[in-house]
Amino acid sequence: MSDFDTGFAGLLTQAARTDGERLFARYNGNPLTVHALDRQSDSVAAELRRIGLVPGDRVALMQRNSPAVLSTLFGLAKAGLVWVPINAQQRGDGLRYILDHSDPAAVLADADLVPVIAECGADLSGKPLIVAGSGAGADAPDGALRLEPMLDSGARFEGALPGPDEPFAIMYTSGTTGRPKGALVTHRMMRLAGEAVARVSAARDGDILFVWEPLYHIGGAQMIVLPLIRKVSLAMVDRFSASRFWDQVRDYGATHIHHLGGILQILLKQPPSPRDRDHPVRIAWGGGCPKETWTPFEERFGVQIRECYGMTEASSITTCNDEGIVGAVGRPMPWFTVQLLDETGSPVPQGERGEIVVRTSVPGALFTGYFRNPEATARALRGGALHTGDLGSLLPDGTLLFHGRMTDSMRCKGENVSAWEIEHIVATHPAVEDCAVIGVTAEIGEQDIKLFVKPKAGAALDIPSLSDWLGRQLAPYQNPRYIAVVEEFERTPSQRIMKHRLPAAVHDSWDRQSAR
Repeated sequence: MSDFDTGFAGLLTQAARTDGERLFARYNGNPLTVHALDRQSDSVAAELRRIGLVPGDRVALMQRNSPAVLSTLFGLAKAGLVWVPINAQQRGDGLRYILDHSDPAAVLADADLVPVIAECGADLSGKPLIVAGSGAGADAPDGALRLEPMLDSGARFEGALPGPDEPFAIMYTSGTTGRPKGALVTHRMMRLAGEAVARVSAARDGDILFVWEPLYHIGGAQMIVLPLIRKVSLAMVDRFSASRFWDQVRDYGATHIHHLGGILQILLKQPPSPRDRDHPVRIAWGGGCPKETWTPFEERFGVQIRECYGMTEASSITTCNDEGIVGAVGRPMPWFTVQLLDETGSPVPQGERGEIVVRTSVPGALFTGYFRNPEATARALRGGALHTGDLGSLLPDGTLLFHGRMTDSMRCKGENVSAWEIEHIVATHPAVEDCAVIGVTAEIGEQDIKLFVKPKAGAALDIPSLSDWLGRQLAPYQNPRYIAVVEEFERTPSQRIMKHRLPAAVHDSWDRQSAR
């Protein structure tokens, strides 16, 4: 097995020299060749260096999918700059925290997101702002730069490429008892993520992989490596659309689709069509396919499901189910081993549940820690192993089953959502005395969010107004669907709310979807 000492940035330059006219991706039908991507990313790298950025500087990107994002990411990689991806749905206090905590040397954003950044209250004084999009000339503040001239400057990047263990990204993952944590992702880790995708998807030369997921999420970001280690191309669209999904797949001739969250369930709930099997897709690969969905999806659409499990902190993908065992997440990648440990750190008996703990035989496959968060790093990395905080069990043959998070978080619309983050915002509402958030079973996908609020004495709490207020403070996937009012919370002796006593039933709760 290769030790992946080249990272991934150099793979693009190498491919451009030997196979430059090969298609790297299409975005909404528009082609991007390997040569064009190499040329544009060279220009971005050179221009970012020209404005004063140096290797190791952090650059926050708040952009939706586009060909420009691909060129920008490879430009950052070549220049040794550290990408701080920001969910385009972020806003308010959550956005401010990430920007303040990461302290980027520059910010690059879509034109319509510039006001969102300005309104969040982050201190970005004196830092270059680069604005992307056709409306950037009109919408950019005074002194802002534009991305498009950087892409097309024709400048060549002559600097040395970063080493495989240099940082490439700080990916903020939602915390469970506090603020989001910035996982430090190296060039080697991104390379390994691409190699793992190749294994899970069983991609082969000539395949076309449909990409709907945003590149600011590790599920999308890992895809940028794949066309450089296999002769495949990406078929990219701006967002997931259940009604257009299969038509888009047919138009692109896609052979693979990726699933996260409730995507497969959503597609399965679409009205049956005579064209359900009229498509070129062979494989649906990804994470989060319930066993109840697995076989019906395969039988209806005629595709093979290949499931995996992983975390950003472990180069994205840890295990792969290539044996078709329904409901399982498979066996470890060749560079990982998995143990299941109890609360004392001892292995659990066969078949019982324990914390998934990951070790590696390839130095650098596990992350080195969370940015500016030594306490969280110490909790996650112990004895050279990653303690995931996830529950699993093993079948007799060693195949891993996943049983969810051990900690106070939810999985909603493909995103890990911290209860603490939501509660921190809800508690600032003038009519709320205290609150708690739990995950409840969703009709589609993993979970919906249920909020319990205790009003302040004498306060009039209007639930629809509270929900609207939260919609302006939180990302859409963080905004609770259900809200229930309580007179008092049951608490532990240390005055913590006993969340396990909170009812998961939703029939007596206000429902944001029903109120639309």
